[in-house]
Amino acid sequence: IIYLMKALSHQPTEGEREVWNQVNSVLQDSESILSGLQAYKGAGQEIRDAIQNPSDFMLQERAWNSVCPLVIKLKKFYSFSLRLEEALQSLLECLTCPPFTPTQHLEREQALAKQFAEILHFTLRFDELKMRIPAIQNDFSYYRRTISRNRINNMNLDIENEVNNEMANRMSLFYAEATPMLKTLSNATTNFVTENKTLPLENTTDCLSTMASVCKVMLETPEYSSRFSSEDTVLFCMRVMVGVIILYDHVHPNGAFNKSSKIDMKGCIKVLKEQPADNVEGLLNALK
Repeated sequence: IIYLMKALSHQPTEGEREVWNQVNSVLQDSESILSGLQAYKGAGQEIRDAIQNPSDFMLQERAWNSVCPLVIKLKKFYSFSLRLEEALQSLLECLTCPPFTPTQHLEREQALAKQFAEILHFTLRFDELKMRIPAIQNDFSYYRRTISRNRINNMNLDIENEVNNEMANRMSLFYAEATPMLKTLSNATTNFVTENKTLPLENTTDCLSTMASVCKVMLETPEYSSRFSSEDTVLFCMRVMVGVIILYDHVHPNGAFNKSSKIDMKGCIKVLKEQPADNVEGLLNALK
């Protein structure tokens, strides 16, 4: 536990540096992605006006011109999910490779373990925000419905260079998920296990269950939690714990909620329920 608490500000060793740099270049953009999502206002009013007045060309044009920049923003978020997926797979390769146990890996590659935790922290924050913005799916649905009609009307279609039909299909599947970033990482973890058939499954599941246990103990033990400098650190631990539980649930044949699971699910849920309801509602929903 102590070494992982120290790892919260750990610098990479020479052996970690290459992967750490690759992942760091992704993580550096994560705050601007969250800020962009937080500032997302949607084009609900413009879309309603256009739908209610189908023959008013000016209102159609206004709605279209309001939605297009939002769709570019949504593409940026989606593209970031693909970068995050690559980063996660690089980290999994380092944190699960033989001959070391998960605990040995977490001791040896503390800076990479920290990055793994930061990816999960970002992911849960992104999905918590996305759940509160129904405008995202409304805007994108309007975009997809309208684009073919606009081809007929010869309206401005420069956006098709950015978001063509194939890209729109992929984005549509992404935003249809309640927790799109977590779904991306779950798929990435499942693919990692499938593609690395020679790697024992336990190497991956034990890495995830060890991280879940560490977070749970840090949250439930006053000796450790009293050292947290802010509520943000508590939220960080909770999000990482929930994130690794969900990844474990996707890759373990029996899931995280089975009696044979190496994750103490009752203990983890108890820890979450002891926190302020506003802080954990999204996390409990993600687990459900």
